[in-house]
Amino acid sequence: MASSRLKYLSLGVLVFQTTSLVLTMRYSRTLQAEGPRYLASSAVVVAEVMKILACVLLVFKEHSYSMRALNSVLRQEIVHKPVETLKLAIPSGIYTLQNNLLYVALSNLDAATYQVTYQLKILTTALFSVSMLGRRLGVYQWLSLLILMAGVALVQWPSESSATPEKEALSAGSQFVGVTAVLVACCSSGFAGVYFEKILKESKQSVWVRNIQLGMFGLVFGLFGMLAYDGERVKESGMFQGYNTITWTVVALQALGGLVIAAVIKYADNILKGFATSLSIILSTLISYFWLQDFDPTGVFFLGAILVIAATFLYGYEGKSSPNPSRA
Repeated sequence: MASSRLKYLSLGVLVFQTTSLVLTMRYSRTLQAEGPRYLASSAVVVAEVMKILACVLLVFKEHSYSMRALNSVLRQEIVHKPVETLKLAIPSGIYTLQNNLLYVALSNLDAATYQVTYQLKILTTALFSVSMLGRRLGVYQWLSLLILMAGVALVQWPSESSATPEKEALSAGSQFVGVTAVLVACCSSGFAGVYFEKILKESKQSVWVRNIQLGMFGLVFGLFGMLAYDGERVKESGMFQGYNTITWTVVALQALGGLVIAAVIKYADNILKGFATSLSIILSTLISYFWLQDFDPTGVFFLGAILVIAATFLYGYEGKSSPNPSRA
């Protein structure tokens, strides 16, 4: 009975985190407010800081709230193992790029289209798992990947519009930028996730310590990116320009959401994760249409979304290999 409750709690958490992050991020990037809009590069940096602090607290808890034990673990696992720590510079840099790309994507795509298209990370993760980990996929899994590609292609199928040529050109340009950002993010997510899994399998370090190491590099890369692309704006108005309650909500969801998922994912099997993805897509579609009002669904979109949802279930149905401990 308790196990069943934990499963459904996991389902609820997965749906809430996936849906709320996408919708609040989209809302924050399209909200018309006075003053400058917040910098996406700044939000990525703040999220990394929050993630590091959360992981340090979790390691502190694991060692019975002993400061001496915490200091010993961090020194031994991070300072005294520089080679092991440096291995995480690659996935950390890729994750930082990915986090910035998600802001670009949701600045140019509605939440529903983004949610469906981003499921291509299943394809990229599967391909990198085969090439880097030697994992074997079953017939149903390969079939699900083909269905997934067909579904995403239908979602991106151009629809007839009564808008003016100028607005159509602007929309097409934004769509191209958004889809390109999602596709690059899918590739980076697949590679970095599998690379991180490979590192975890080769060592016995705590996943929270690994995430501290990732966060440290992510903070450095994030600061470098912020100063390189938004340095002038940071000097003029500070890195917290445009921050409001919605912005802090987005940052908190991005920073802590993955940690929550890492904590509950062991209770959710592949079928439940399929349900979570499906419910998240449906909720994103409904909220984009009724609340954000930035999405006009078509029959082709719904067909593509159904194929993506079916592919998600089909892939998870036969996927009984070891779980992918993706970055929290």
